[in-house]
Amino acid sequence: MGSSTPPDPILTTRQAAELLGVAVSTAQLWMESGAIPSWKTPGGHRRTRRSDVLQVLGEREVRHPQAIQWDTALADEFLPALQPAYPVPDDEAARLSALREAQLVGTPDEWVFDRLTWLAAQVTDSPMALMTLLTARRQWFKSRTGVELRETPRSWAFCSYALLGESMVVEDALQDPRFRENPLVTGEPHIRFYAGFPLQDAHGFRLGTLCVLDREARKLRERELKALRELAIMASEEIQRRTGH
Repeated sequence: MGSSTPPDPILTTRQAAELLGVAVSTAQLWMESGAIPSWKTPGGHRRTRRSDVLQVLGEREVRHPQAIQWDTALADEFLPALQPAYPVPDDEAARLSALREAQLVGTPDEWVFDRLTWLAAQVTDSPMALMTLLTARRQWFKSRTGVELRETPRSWAFCSYALLGESMVVEDALQDPRFRENPLVTGEPHIRFYAGFPLQDAHGFRLGTLCVLDREARKLRERELKALRELAIMASEEIQRRTGH
């Protein structure tokens, strides 16, 4: 009896997303970018092979234990500071616990988030954009465009203030008493402008922000602010997909 090749089913974008445990929009972006090999049907719909999706899934699972080891080694980062030199939300202890459970801090770069920071810079015509995560000690950048730093002390984070509301815009940091002596303003990268929106997990905790920065004082037009908000929602949806269980 001859051996037969095991079947390798063709999957729709939604089926691929369900297998990966990500949002449909995320799977669509991966397929369109080539991160997941795919093709278009005559009707214009994306299709992929199950084996290709499983390969991506395997890569995600390899990274997952690394994130756990990182969090364990730096567990005190996820405990509230006794005398913080920065503003904290009322739910800081629970927020830090949720951030630890999300297992994002210290993980490798991911195209799904890098794409969003790149788009944030493009739609706002900003030279810098970040996806930040705020532990008790530091502001860590899960994704960054136009910025070489990977992290800063939490006390330097503009984003600590952004966590307190629905958004935050600083048109000129040199004129703002909260930030004019900040090392990120007085030194590299010489931030003058900031605009950011909080990123929420599946339980509503604000883990960090999607923000844009400029070295010149400026304003955002309403459509630019709305576009940045929509990108922050997309980043939140991806986080929520991972933290909803």
